[in-house]
Amino acid sequence: MTDPGTNVTPYWELTFDADGDGDALERDRLLAQVTEHGVRDLVVFSHGWNNDRSGATALYRRFLAPFPRLAPKARLGYAGVIWPSMRFSDEPVPDFPGSVAAVAAAPRRGLDEGTRRALSETFPGRAAVVDRLAGMLDERPGGAGGLTEFGRLARSLADGEPACAADTDEAGEPAVSGGDPVAACEQFAEALDALDAAGGTARFSLPNPWDGAKELLRQLTYHQMKGRAGTVGERGLGPLLGRLAAVAPGVRVHLVGHSFGGRLVAFALRGLPEGVDTVKSVTLLQGAFSHYAFTARLPHAPDRAGALRDRQRRVDGPLVCCYSHFDAALGTFYPLASRLAGDDRSCVGSEIAAVLGPRWGALGHDGVQGVPGTARLDLAAALSGALPASGCVNVDAASVVRRGGAPTGAHSDIVHPELARLVMAAGRIG
Repeated sequence: MTDPGTNVTPYWELTFDADGDGDALERDRLLAQVTEHGVRDLVVFSHGWNNDRSGATALYRRFLAPFPRLAPKARLGYAGVIWPSMRFSDEPVPDFPGSVAAVAAAPRRGLDEGTRRALSETFPGRAAVVDRLAGMLDERPGGAGGLTEFGRLARSLADGEPACAADTDEAGEPAVSGGDPVAACEQFAEALDALDAAGGTARFSLPNPWDGAKELLRQLTYHQMKGRAGTVGERGLGPLLGRLAAVAPGVRVHLVGHSFGGRLVAFALRGLPEGVDTVKSVTLLQGAFSHYAFTARLPHAPDRAGALRDRQRRVDGPLVCCYSHFDAALGTFYPLASRLAGDDRSCVGSEIAAVLGPRWGALGHDGVQGVPGTARLDLAAALSGALPASGCVNVDAASVVRRGGAPTGAHSDIVHPELARLVMAAGRIG
């Protein structure tokens, strides 16, 4: 049992592979020890994009540090989920010292050695393809043929990978996985240029489509990570929570997930065995999946539903969704990657959402949509006792989730004591 921080004990890690198969020793250790330690409330946290265990545990250490002080009389336990995802080097680690400065210094156009290594580990047997992609980003061969070849190679990384479980039951796949790679690179380049302009960086030339090629590779990679998150949640974490309920029925579970980790803990509700009611709260921090995932009727397709239709009812408490309009990863690139349109030139953030419409939105940008009765609060109200006891709750966290630059904006700005307090409030811990 590893302690990620001085006072964050008892703490367990739960490691899963891409198929949702868990480490049996870690699982059995949790099941055996949670009762021995007298745990009443177990906080289970899942990271989003990340390259290694140390990065995940650093996030858990920082986020969970306030919990013992906030609820000194609570019988708390903590579990950190470790699952195979990846982070590009130009994205900040949540609240990691020097992270924002490192992002600012990272070259946009190429792949540094750390990102190349992470891609090769994420897609085993594709090292040669990764090397060729890195070379093309450096060389930028002229003409549409170069970008077309780049798109073909980038999409080939996922050959043999399981298909990503969709957020809704609509037919088809996100356009980033198909369509014209030249148009995709052009639109990603324009979105990056608009983010620079919004941040005060002047440009005196039209964006080069190759400026968007790295973003195309990033979004294709994240489409696979998104699929893994759902698989790990449904096939791994959900059944494990069922086993925990069988051996320790008095333990109240509180699920917390950041980015794709939000998708992981949400899909755990789909893998939760029938009759298990020990999940007392779910908190999604900048959730990187469709804001229609929980709806029973899609507004643009009333005969279709979200993949997690009514799964919020498996929570014996509230499902809290934190969102921020400062999150460029979800406000700009998520909808573009989900459905590349032909007319969304020079748009950013809310402008992208306005052009593409709500169909392609993410939970972490504007909250749960299409679920009747969903409450909407700002963070101050949520912390003042206004949180409902059950159902979906959208909490505007932009008052604290606001720091960051291109390409992801404030997506990783989640380590704040106010958000720790929100998790406590959602679970009635204390």
